[in-house]
Amino acid sequence: MKLTVLLVLGFAWKGMMAQGGYDFVLRQIEEHNSTLAALRQQMEAQKIGNRTGLTPENPEVEFNYLWGSPTDIGNRYDLRVTQSFDFPTAYALRNKIAGLQNEGVDLVYKGEKMGILLHAQQICVEIVYHNALAAEHAKRLQNAVGIAEKYRVMLEKGEVNILEHNKAQLNLSVVQAEVEHIEAERAALLMELKLLNGGNEIAFPLDIFPAGRLPAHFDEWYAEAESQSPLLQYVRGQIEIDQQQVKLNRALGLPTFTAGYMSENVVGESFRGITVGISIPLYANKNRVKEAKAQVKASEMAYEDAKIQFYNRLKSQYHKAFALQQSAQKVRKSLSMYSNESLLKKALDAGELSLLNYLLEMEYYYDAFDKALESERDYELALSELNYPLLL
Repeated sequence: MKLTVLLVLGFAWKGMMAQGGYDFVLRQIEEHNSTLAALRQQMEAQKIGNRTGLTPENPEVEFNYLWGSPTDIGNRYDLRVTQSFDFPTAYALRNKIAGLQNEGVDLVYKGEKMGILLHAQQICVEIVYHNALAAEHAKRLQNAVGIAEKYRVMLEKGEVNILEHNKAQLNLSVVQAEVEHIEAERAALLMELKLLNGGNEIAFPLDIFPAGRLPAHFDEWYAEAESQSPLLQYVRGQIEIDQQQVKLNRALGLPTFTAGYMSENVVGESFRGITVGISIPLYANKNRVKEAKAQVKASEMAYEDAKIQFYNRLKSQYHKAFALQQSAQKVRKSLSMYSNESLLKKALDAGELSLLNYLLEMEYYYDAFDKALESERDYELALSELNYPLLL
């Protein structure tokens, strides 16, 4: 009863994984990945930094105490409290720039997150590939064990010679080595996935690739990919920041003001009142507006270049994925139509085929199966690269 429940749960788990593809694993990693946790904390610190220094300068307090000479004229002391202000529009522009910079911080984090999730998804693809290999080689091992045992018994009965017996044993050793190699590779991949998941164990028993679909029309699909790309959004945002910086530099070219309170006290006399000042920036901001305009132009050119690079990279990846998809489908179709695996086994058991010829013929099937699986894996890897801008 317990075994039946475990088997049912196992099949149910595989079913859920197949329906959800890699999403379940990627969401786990997004939640537990230590690098992303550190990046989130760094992002918050940077956002606070971007919001720092947006208020007016600190007020200034000045106190003077002067001793009179000759002494009979008494002493004098002054008190001065002032506050300086930029032109009012400068504060609004600084706040807007800080908001845009914080949006850029979010986009940088999103890009880093997508890079980690892409790496995780590619590991998942490799795990599916090794799971499928393990399942296939388990069948091959079972077949090799049966053949080796059969020829051992036949040798004892004198029905085959030692050469045939040794071939069967050697074949078994080769298959066992392949199984051990696959298990070692799979264990390493699962460990890498565990590290990405913050050291938490994560199961991924899927041995069939999810039905990933290649977009039917590249240009229609690309429009969405372009709108979702953190890189392009970041560069677009940089243009807006630079445009606001032009306005801010213009505002900083306007006069700044100083206002405050002042008192002066001498023997028998006291003066109190307000103090007002103005600073005309004739030299300090020279060429700042020109510099900001040049930066806008540079950002616009960087954006156009990024769009071209992004489009061409995805176009190339699309054609690569399409070619790999066609190759995988062709090999898999040929494998299902022309496989002689069962016929060869019957011929071997009936004595119509020598062991050497059986093993040589089976190599054709094994090579075709491995090639089909490799093609499917490469297609999934190409598809994950293509869908990189749309990850979660």
